[in-house]
Amino acid sequence: MPNIKIAAGVVNQTPMAWVSNRNHIIEAIAEAQRQDVSLLCLPELCITGYGCEDAFYGQDIVSQAFDSVLDIVPHTENIAVSVGLPVYHHHKLYNAHCLIVNKRIQGLVLKQNLANNGIHYETRWFHAWPAGQRDEIKIGEFNYPIGDLVFELNGVRIGYEICEDAWVAQRPGRVLYERGVDIILNPSASHFGFFKSQTRERFVIDASRAFGCSYLYTNLLGNEAGRVVYDGDAMIASDGALLVSGPRFSYADSLIVVAVIDTDQTRLNQVQNRAPLPQGNWKVPVLFDFPDIKPVLNQKAMFEYWEKDGFLKEEEFARAVSLALFDYLRKSRSNGFVISLSGGADSSSIAALCYLATWFAHESIGLDKFKAKLSYIKAIQDAETIEDVAKKIIFTIYQGTQNSSDATYQSAQTLATYINATFYNIDIDGLVEQYKQLIESQIGRKLSWETDDIALQNIQARVRAPSAWLLTNISNALLLSTSNRSEAAVGYATMDGDTSGSISPIAGIDKHWLRHWLLWAEQEGVASQLKLTGLSGVNNLQPTAELRPMDKHQTDEDDLMPYDVLNHIENWAIRDKKSPTEVFKRIEIQFTETHNREKLLLWTERFFKLWGRNQWKRERYAPSFHLDDHNLDPRSWCRFPILSGGFEKELADLRVYFDDKNSNKRKGKIGF
Repeated sequence: MPNIKIAAGVVNQTPMAWVSNRNHIIEAIAEAQRQDVSLLCLPELCITGYGCEDAFYGQDIVSQAFDSVLDIVPHTENIAVSVGLPVYHHHKLYNAHCLIVNKRIQGLVLKQNLANNGIHYETRWFHAWPAGQRDEIKIGEFNYPIGDLVFELNGVRIGYEICEDAWVAQRPGRVLYERGVDIILNPSASHFGFFKSQTRERFVIDASRAFGCSYLYTNLLGNEAGRVVYDGDAMIASDGALLVSGPRFSYADSLIVVAVIDTDQTRLNQVQNRAPLPQGNWKVPVLFDFPDIKPVLNQKAMFEYWEKDGFLKEEEFARAVSLALFDYLRKSRSNGFVISLSGGADSSSIAALCYLATWFAHESIGLDKFKAKLSYIKAIQDAETIEDVAKKIIFTIYQGTQNSSDATYQSAQTLATYINATFYNIDIDGLVEQYKQLIESQIGRKLSWETDDIALQNIQARVRAPSAWLLTNISNALLLSTSNRSEAAVGYATMDGDTSGSISPIAGIDKHWLRHWLLWAEQEGVASQLKLTGLSGVNNLQPTAELRPMDKHQTDEDDLMPYDVLNHIENWAIRDKKSPTEVFKRIEIQFTETHNREKLLLWTERFFKLWGRNQWKRERYAPSFHLDDHNLDPRSWCRFPILSGGFEKELADLRVYFDDKNSNKRKGKIGF
C-alpha cells in the first residue's frame, strides 16, 4: 500500500520521571491512533529523558527504561511506534531506538555517531555502534535484533538516523539509500539555538531528495533538565519537498505532526538511481507482516500542512526563555517567580519574560490546562483570567537607596503594573548604613567613596539579596538572577547580590542585544500582536547600577566600555579564541571611525584582565539557559581555569604592537 500516514511525535519529558514520561508517550500514541496513523516516531531517549547525566552509569535506569517500554507495548495496537531508551549490550551502554509494531517489539537500532561537542557529552556514557553490524540481544525471555537495522513492514523499508547521525559528513542515510529504504526516521534531542530550526529543515529536505525517501524528524520539547531548552521541532519531507512542519515552543505535554507519504512515488522518482536491497549481512528479514497498515481514505487531504513559523531571533528568544521559565517553575514545583526589579534593562527583561511565559502558555493550552499544569499552586485555581494568574505568581520588589533615581522607580512600577505583577517597594538605606557602621566600628575609620568605592557599591547590591530571598522563601518561589552575559564576561556583577537566584535566565545574552530586544518588544511587539508598552520607561534610561552617589552620574558603559565594543571583544576573544593583539586588530578596524586607538587599547586590555580574574564568578553563577554558542556557563559550554596567567605576556605583546604601530605612524610609514 503506497499511501502511508506517518507522524512525528513531540513530548515534554523530565529526566527519570518514569510515570509522566510514559504517560506523555502513551498520549501521543493514542492521538496517533485516533488519526489513523500507521507509523509514529518519538524523540531520542524519550523514555528516560536525554539529560540524565551520570545517572546513565546506573544499571537501574536501564532496567526502569525497559520496564517503561513493556508498559507502552500494550498501547500499540495496529500501529508501529518507535521510542528511545538506553540499552546495555555486551557490558556497554548504547543510545537506542526500539521499534514496536502491533504490540510486539521488533528490534533496537543503535546510534552510530555520538554528540560530543559544546553542551553534549554523550561519549561519557554511551558507545557508538559500528556501521553495518547487527547482533541479537536477550531481554527477559526473548531475543531481539539489535544494531544497524533496516525494518521491513509490509514491503515498506524503514531506517534510522538518530540525531547526531544526520549532522556528520558520512551520515548513515547514504548507506540507507543503497539499502532501498523508503522512510528514514530521525528521532532527536537537539537543543535550541537561534535559527537552528532552519538548518534542521534544510538537512531534512535535502536528505529526502538525496536519499530518495520520505524523511521524518522529531525533537524533544521544553526545559527538560534545567539548562537546555528544546523547541519541539518536527517535520516530514518527501523527495525534496517539505510536507509538514509542526509548531515550536508548545506548552502541551505531547503533540503529533502528521503527513501522508506515497512510497510508490518516491520509488518512481529514484528508480534509475536506487540500488536493490543488498543481500548478506546488510539484510534484515521481514520482522512482522503488517497487513493493517492504513492508507488515508480522504485523498483530498493527502497532506496536512502547517504554516512555518519563521520566527525572528527576537521572538525565538522570547519564546524559548518563556517556555524554559514555565517548565522550570512547574518541574521544580515552585509557586512563582521573584524578581528584584530595579527598573533597569536586566531585571525588566526578566520580568517581561515571566509575563510572556504566562501569556504564551495561555495562548498555547488555554487557562484550564494552564491551571491544571500548575495544580499544586492553590492560589491560582480560582483565577478567572491569565491576568489574575500573573498577579499571583509574579512577584517584584524594588529596593531603593539614596542613590536610586525617581526614573528607575517609575520604570519598575510602570512595568510591574503593565504585566499585572505584585509589586513591593522597600528602602534599604537603613540596612546599608547599619552594615557600614558595624565595619567602621571594627576597623576604626569611616568608609568613603574615595577609598572604598567598590566595597560601598557592593554592600548595596548584597543588602538587596536577603530581602529578595526572604520573599522567595515565604512564597516557595523561584528567585531569578538578573545578571547578563556581558557582565559575566568581565565580572561586572556582585556575588550574592544581583547574581543571587535559582536560575539565571539572561546569563547567555549580551547586554547590547538585550537592550535591542527590549526596544523591539515595546515597539514591534511579540507575536506581532503583543506590544510590551510597559517597557517604555526602561528603554528611555541609560544602563546604570545606581550604586554611587547621584552626583557622580554613574553609567555601566563608563565603568566598563560601550556594550557593542564589549560584545565584539568577547566574541573574538572567547568564542573565536583570538589573542589580545588579534582582537585589537579587529576592534581597531570595526570601530576606527567612532573611537580613538587609545580607548580601544584600554578596553581590550580591560576585557582580558577582567576575564582572567573573574572565572570564579562564572563558576558560581546560577544555572543559565543555553541559547546559542556564545554561552559562558562553564558547566555547559565555556570552560576556563579559575587561576591562570591572566594574559600577562599576551597583553605585553599587545602593548609592543600598539607602540610599534604608533611609532611607524609618526615616521610616516605604513602600519603593519
